[in-house]
Amino acid sequence: MGQSNVLLEITQLSKAFSGVAVLKSIDFQLRSGEIHALLGGNGAGKSTLMKIIAGIEQADSGVMLLAGTRLSLMTPAQAHRCGIYLVPQEPLLFPSLTVRENILFRLPHAQADMRKLERLLLEMESTLPLNALAGTLAVADQQQVEILRGLMRDARVLIFDEPTASLTPIESERLFRLVRQLAQQGAGVVFISHKLPEIRALAHQVSVMRDGCIVLQGAMTDWNDEALVAAMMPQEPAARLSAEQQLWLQAGSKVSDQQNAQLMRVHELSGEGFRHISFDVKAGEILGLAGIVGAGRTELAETLYGLREASSGTVHLQDIPLLPLSTARRLHAGLVYLPEDRQRSGLYLDAPLTWNVTALTLPQRRWWLRPQQEKAILTRYQRALGIRLSDSSQLARTLSGGNQQKLLLANCLEAMPKVLIVDEPTRGVDVSARADIYQLLRSVVAQQVGLVIISSDLDEVALLADRVVVMYQGEQVGELSASAVSAENILHMAWGHARQTSGASPC
Repeated sequence: MGQSNVLLEITQLSKAFSGVAVLKSIDFQLRSGEIHALLGGNGAGKSTLMKIIAGIEQADSGVMLLAGTRLSLMTPAQAHRCGIYLVPQEPLLFPSLTVRENILFRLPHAQADMRKLERLLLEMESTLPLNALAGTLAVADQQQVEILRGLMRDARVLIFDEPTASLTPIESERLFRLVRQLAQQGAGVVFISHKLPEIRALAHQVSVMRDGCIVLQGAMTDWNDEALVAAMMPQEPAARLSAEQQLWLQAGSKVSDQQNAQLMRVHELSGEGFRHISFDVKAGEILGLAGIVGAGRTELAETLYGLREASSGTVHLQDIPLLPLSTARRLHAGLVYLPEDRQRSGLYLDAPLTWNVTALTLPQRRWWLRPQQEKAILTRYQRALGIRLSDSSQLARTLSGGNQQKLLLANCLEAMPKVLIVDEPTRGVDVSARADIYQLLRSVVAQQVGLVIISSDLDEVALLADRVVVMYQGEQVGELSASAVSAENILHMAWGHARQTSGASPC
């Protein structure tokens, strides 16, 4: 592609927050018909750069040209009129409006737009409930609404920030087909992801950011995965993967041979979105809850923690019956839950990091000791997880998405769980941070904690879990033992059940 095909050109763009430089003299080009992958660790500056392109943030210096025309001091509305649309990592919906109203918001031609929306829903094979309130949707469905908003607006520059973080492999492949169609029609697509296989399958060009700079650029075929990961990694040797982490990730070592004590027993549990679920959780093991979106995994986790009411069944944590207890008493008994949506359900975004890292244990601390204790606790988890921060008093919302996820995990671990349920533990987390989280979860399990992991990344479930309970549309369709756990077997079990019950095909 020649220079005449340059759709978006950025030159010497810089940005600082509170005196801290987050973007440093960025040069970037996006051509018409191109899918350009943008990679980098958490806090590298990817989302800030994209927010500037989309008019959400303003650059301190630099030049941005769209099809040769200079853009300056843009608002998001102006960016939309120019044909620039950002599908953000964290969905930004109007919770009290319906799905249809969110997608069609401020679009002028009601009937034509509705026909186009119906066509897109068919192409995506989406079952989004158009009349449901957006605030009632699961994160994966909220992500679909944001994607449809962008597709509806015929954007010339379409930016996807971690769009598949909460999508299953099948849903992701449907999205990829649409992205390829958009590029074939002449749009320029920026695709941010931490999943190298999907980047490899999609992208024509790649740029890697580190510490606010672009440190690698070129055709996707010019770089192997090792070179891309090396470019993303921090330069400080202490931040690299330990030898133990590398060995564990390569071997996928597990603790499945241990015969440990039963910590939690779920028997014939039914509730909103699921029915007749039975399993146990043992000390020192990782149990996976897997299935395609809509399987009822999050509803089950929220019911176990007391955020939803069960309609029947029993749950015991050791000898304690949990269902009569409040969420606070379940937490006190030793059950801790890391929710899927960190911003809506997990963190206090406008509270300092020190508060967030101890939020679940504040009642246990004497008020006059809290400042010193909180700072020491934050420092400990900052080192263990590599949380990137400028000051312990900064607000949680100022962290990047991946660092927010690490902060939420630290809060859950500080509560000293007997059983820890983690829902999408590495959502929006980069390659090295993902390994840090895996290692920390493994160290927690080694202390005879029982871990229940829910993840849309089936490879992640296969890597971590000793056993996997597979669900489909609220039903428990099977269980895989350690020797049988694999992404292929999980998908085969879920979709095999779907074909038996409805004749459906996964694709």
